[in-house]
Amino acid sequence: MLAFSIIGYLLLNLGIGLWASKRIATTTDFVLAGRRLPLILAASVTFATWFGSETIMGAPTEFVEHGLLGVIEDPFGAALCLFLVGLFFARRFYKMNIITFCDFFRIRFGRKAELLSALLLIPSYFSWIAAQLLAMGIVLKVVLGWPLTECILLSSFVVVLYTIWGGMWSVSITDFFQTIMIIAGLLVVAVVMYFKVGGFSPLIEAAPKDFFRFYPKPDLKEYAAYFAAWITIGLGSIPQQDVFQRVMSAKSADVSVNATLLSAFMYLTVALLPLFIGLCGHHLYPNENGTDGQMIIPNMVLKHMGVPLQILFFGALVSAILSTTSSAIMAPATVLAENVVKFFRPELTDKQLLKIIRISIIAITIICIFMAATRESIFELVAESSAFSLVSLFVPLAAGIYWKKSNQAGCILSMTAGLIVWLFCLRIETAYPPTLYGLLASLTGMFAGMLLPASGFGRKQKI
Repeated sequence: MLAFSIIGYLLLNLGIGLWASKRIATTTDFVLAGRRLPLILAASVTFATWFGSETIMGAPTEFVEHGLLGVIEDPFGAALCLFLVGLFFARRFYKMNIITFCDFFRIRFGRKAELLSALLLIPSYFSWIAAQLLAMGIVLKVVLGWPLTECILLSSFVVVLYTIWGGMWSVSITDFFQTIMIIAGLLVVAVVMYFKVGGFSPLIEAAPKDFFRFYPKPDLKEYAAYFAAWITIGLGSIPQQDVFQRVMSAKSADVSVNATLLSAFMYLTVALLPLFIGLCGHHLYPNENGTDGQMIIPNMVLKHMGVPLQILFFGALVSAILSTTSSAIMAPATVLAENVVKFFRPELTDKQLLKIIRISIIAITIICIFMAATRESIFELVAESSAFSLVSLFVPLAAGIYWKKSNQAGCILSMTAGLIVWLFCLRIETAYPPTLYGLLASLTGMFAGMLLPASGFGRKQKI
């Protein structure tokens, strides 16, 4: 019964994608849903940016193993990211009336900066997409009983069709219903687990010392790791195309800002439910999670909840991962077409670009299938993605908007220095988080660019 229901969910999403394809005539329709989403749809689609495998399967594992300090990155850092986007970036982006995040770099810093930002942005998505495909494969493996590789291939096939057909329109519509389902499903499971555990007291009494500590001990290295956890997604996901395209899909600048701030509140509150459920499951059934801690909640629902609740939970989970994966694949594909291919072939028509985006979706998915089939940790894959953009793209973005003296030279030096230093620190395994070294190098590169002549390589442009 559960397997048939999940297959039904997949077919329903494909149907929505096919229906949404009738509303797509231009790349703006495909990438930004025609910039016509009202507040409720815009908030739902922004809330669902990361509410998928990481939130329901990755974060609870980290919480059970490492306590509250283990999940600073997500959900707290993720909610911080949405809040900062709504407060400082959404309105400025929306008024620029651009299609991709990299278009900003072209307008502010010139064509060279646009191309480099695109080349850095595209691979930053591979780990994130692979994490979603891996999660979908794990869920289908549990439900259908197939080998993991076959489940990853099936989920990839579905998400490619779903994305190619409907673009952001299908993502927006399914995200609205998915948001309702996932909140309802998590609330019901949380209430059931609350009464099974006997309230909060047994959980607090059984927890190890400092399990619920929200701040680190007075140690420089621990504070450095703590700060890095906050900014990895909190700042690193601000310069991301999937966040940008969801913000830009609203019907007005005011709706864009309000939807983003509302989604930040929704994410922070709703994302705490999986943490609570995971802790309850570990407390009640400590020996039933096996070696795969990422399956704490799915296994618990499967073994200890009735069929109707299983259908509600797994259906919502599959739908959440599917919509998150769809927009994640569409983001680098759009950048590849608009900011790389079009860079070398500016004569391409809008229809040709739309075709290239769809072909790019297939190519990127194939790369990410390989990554998903060879990795095991959803949480680590997600962290890799956000750190990549943090050390290379965040400083040029913030400086380009809020620092008039920033120029093209500083932008390019900031991108390259941050990435090179971060990769080097990863290789030598520094005592402090490599992201901090990379971010510092990126800041240094931006300042260094100011020392170059204000012409040629060092020129700046107004926005």
